[in-house]
Amino acid sequence: MKPNISITKVEKSRVDTIDFNNIPLGTTFTDHMFICDYNNGVWENPRIEPLALIPTHPAAMALHYGQAIFEGMKATLDTDGNPMLFRPSKNAARLNFSADRMGMPLFPEDLFVEGLKQLVAIEQNWIPPMDGSALYLRPFMYADEPFIGMRAATHFKFIIMASPSGPFFNKRIKLWAENKYIRAASGGTGEAKAAGNYAAAIRPTEYAKAKGYDQVLWLDAVEHNYIQEVGTMNIFFKVDGKFITPKRDGSILDGITRMSVMDILRDKGFEVEERAITIQEIRDASLNGTLEEAFGTGTAVGIAYIQEIAMGERTIHVSDESPVGLMVNKTLNDIKTGKVEDKFGWMVKVEKELA
Repeated sequence: MKPNISITKVEKSRVDTIDFNNIPLGTTFTDHMFICDYNNGVWENPRIEPLALIPTHPAAMALHYGQAIFEGMKATLDTDGNPMLFRPSKNAARLNFSADRMGMPLFPEDLFVEGLKQLVAIEQNWIPPMDGSALYLRPFMYADEPFIGMRAATHFKFIIMASPSGPFFNKRIKLWAENKYIRAASGGTGEAKAAGNYAAAIRPTEYAKAKGYDQVLWLDAVEHNYIQEVGTMNIFFKVDGKFITPKRDGSILDGITRMSVMDILRDKGFEVEERAITIQEIRDASLNGTLEEAFGTGTAVGIAYIQEIAMGERTIHVSDESPVGLMVNKTLNDIKTGKVEDKFGWMVKVEKELA
């Protein structure tokens, strides 16, 4: 049975005021949001209403104890102009994985997907039509119970908001291998999309950018030797014809783009191995000529092509070209826009008449 969602629409959309050729990143938001409340052990009152400020008590537990998680995903238009979602059930499952790790209630996965569909149907005119553009969707959950004390909250809000985004400029990026600060440790919250993970990464990333680098290459918490992620992305290396990516060990996010890229690579005939990877191994591969390319994968950027990695005073030159990375990025975008067959069954069509 389809979840029942009440809908209140704005009197007039602001979409006609938006220049889709000049969209400031992360500052433009659509007309509506999806909201659901958790009280007395149940999720209730799912609704779509005009985007507005949310009253928050200063003692809201998310502000003090960090019970806050989120997801990131995109809606695109296919060649017939239909709104499409990319693997939304995977985002629903990952949100619940994060919720469980953070002591938060699970959100019904059918309501997660239906809320997305109905919100995207209402906001379909906000999906930019240009190649590489999309409507970025941000589902998130936080504890809004006013209470000062260390325990799991009992009241939460789940919200989905949307923001049109233009194509990312895929310049080749330079990484700083961080050997002081860490992103996550095994047993911590690294494999959850917890808001605090990203807060902890801000200062080290600013330091890296001040040195002239684009992102941080995160290393393990014990030896500062094993590669984890790059910025907010998973990472792949092509060494001697084979792709390797760090295995999930409790500190690495189970990226939906990551799992999709592995499927595409294997479908194209490449061997892909998930295992522990040391920074020294990558340096050695660069020195002996077997390091062929590397790229990061994530929802926002898609594929980020890596040119070099700095290890203190030493630099690992990765590659000036990323032929496989370019192919993977094009394949992902073509699947999302219906230009090629979706042989994996990833895309979910949003019925326009839902609006």
